[in-house]
Amino acid sequence: MKKDIAMVDVSNKKITKRRAIAVSTVKMQKKTLGLIMQNKIKKGDVLAVSTLAGILAAKKTKELICLCHPIAFKHMNISFSFEKNTLAVKAEVTGEDRTGFEMEALTAASVAALNVYDMCKYLDKSMIIETKLLEKEGGKSGKFKR
Repeated sequence: MKKDIAMVDVSNKKITKRRAIAVSTVKMQKKTLGLIMQNKIKKGDVLAVSTLAGILAAKKTKELICLCHPIAFKHMNISFSFEKNTLAVKAEVTGEDRTGFEMEALTAASVAALNVYDMCKYLDKSMIIETKLLEKEGGKSGKFKR
């Protein structure tokens, strides 16, 4: 039995303000995290390069995730926080459109975390990356907060 594959039709949806926040955590050795915080990683400034990687990823989400709509978000922010042996990468995407920005936020956080891994793998191949949606608001389904 053949099943049709199609993007969701959003043409009749209202344009509303929308926002999505996702986080990727990268668990690593304390030494690795310390070197990131001191900007002493061989490949360069991990936080700066990972910020750019996340922003670029959000812009390319429609190309990376097969059934995502091309949407024009108005603002994108990547931020970092540190705790024990974990680096958290938070991505926030805001704007107005007919569909949400969850996939852009998740993609941005994921790719920024993958960039951290790439730049630090020579020190710590055992790093673990986990990604999840923290919040979304706007549209028919309303608010979600983890």
